[in-house]
Amino acid sequence: MNFNSAQVDYGRMTDLPAAKDRLILSLMRMGYIDTPEVEAAMRAVPREEFVLPELRDEAYVDTPLPIGSGQTISAPHMVAIMAEKLHLRPGMKVLEVGAGSGYHAAVASELVRPGGHVYTVERIESLAQSARKNLQRAAYSEDVTVVVGDGSKGLPEHAPYDRIFVACGAPSVPSPLVDQLADGGLMLVPVGSRFYQDLIRVEKRGGRLMRTNEGGCVFVPLVGEHGYG
Repeated sequence: MNFNSAQVDYGRMTDLPAAKDRLILSLMRMGYIDTPEVEAAMRAVPREEFVLPELRDEAYVDTPLPIGSGQTISAPHMVAIMAEKLHLRPGMKVLEVGAGSGYHAAVASELVRPGGHVYTVERIESLAQSARKNLQRAAYSEDVTVVVGDGSKGLPEHAPYDRIFVACGAPSVPSPLVDQLADGGLMLVPVGSRFYQDLIRVEKRGGRLMRTNEGGCVFVPLVGEHGYG
């Protein structure tokens, strides 16, 4: 399945609550949202607070949107897919690679409340600063920590992580992320070329890795030591 073919254009809408409701109902009908927990998380997070001001009317169109510095906020259907496949639960410690505007981390934090925490690594300082402001404005700053750095190397000071997800395309599964994944943990990584990837699910059990291809996707490239240079 090519996840990115599922875009639904609702046009420019100023009634954001209605636009959000229509989007979420559509994602549920298409099977991208499958559990009440993910539905509640997607409803709780105000995506309009994580897009550029001039794009607020498009916050609930199911498409990636530019956030500056050549980066994008993921389409809502992809955020929903990854949230469902990660099986996030309260109390979990989560690592995200590629903070972007902070939206995906906010959705994850809704799912690991109470007691959980999301650490997200962003290589671009200006985006990290914006993500912190967005998360604070949307009341997620206590649940999400934004760190500037090379996300392909993970964040070893807070490892191990119950869940890891990468919001950019990698040439292969970065070995540092495998090392930082807790036993029994799950990781999602888009793996492939700079322009098209397969979403790879990695499960660690007793030191063994089980990999599953969850289908095609398109993300911006992972830049870093274990990414695309």
